Amino acid sequence: MPTETLIVRSGDNEHTFIVEVASTDRQRARGLMFREEMAADHGMLFVFEGEGERFFWMKNTPLPLDIIYIDAKGWIVSIAADTTPFSEDVIPSREPAKYVLELNAGLSAKLGFEPGDGVSSPSMMTE
Repeated sequence: MPTETLIVRSGDNEHTFIVEVASTDRQRARGLMFREEMAADHGMLFVFEGEGERFFWMKNTPLPLDIIYIDAKGWIVSIAADTTPFSEDVIPSREPAKYVLELNAGLSAKLGFEPGDGVSSPSMMTE
């Protein structure tokens, strides 16, 4: 998958990540399944064609993740922190989202990410 730099702006801080971009149905369906590790400054950005309620799950995903739902304007709308590896429970966005960012579990809390924080990357066209 292609990679790019993504920035999360939280308060007065900017946090930079290298993300793999999942923009096709096949890439989004695979996501981070079967991955056993990921660098702390890496993640995956899921790009959808339209904004709507999103539903993720952790089936076949051994990494605990934070799943961050982002609207079409680049604002975080919700965060599912510390998801359970291999769980088939559905994790809803609860708000319309066009993008979904997956990071290692615990990073959102450690870095202070909250709904309303801004996210930008070339694929998001919000820069």
